[in-house]
Amino acid sequence: MNDLTQKAQEETVTADQSWTRICAVQDLPVDAGIAALLHADTPEETQIALFRTSVNDAVYAISNFDPFSEANVLARGILCSFGEQIAVASPVLKEHFDLITGQCFEDDSVSIATFPVKLDDGNVFVAG
Repeated sequence: MNDLTQKAQEETVTADQSWTRICAVQDLPVDAGIAALLHADTPEETQIALFRTSVNDAVYAISNFDPFSEANVLARGILCSFGEQIAVASPVLKEHFDLITGQCFEDDSVSIATFPVKLDDGNVFVAG
């Protein structure tokens, strides 16, 4: 992961968030997504989508929920660039979401949750 990207993501963690180990970095396919559960078996359980990109060798975590199709499908989306931003296109209705901010490029009033990611000793941790 790019040091600047990792540092920026780690700085966004607040005191009430904790890091959860999701998987080993090597388990993430490059330029594709996987779905995972954050806070599994708790009332805060959330589906997230993890993406490992070849562009900057970074790992991103976003909500797996597509607000347009109202389905947990973003992990199956297609990674792309939208101008200078790295984005994922929903596999259902093809809206594009920024992997860093969660902002939808087609509708400024819509965004999805993003989650800080850190890599430590070959493992992926997500805060939330």
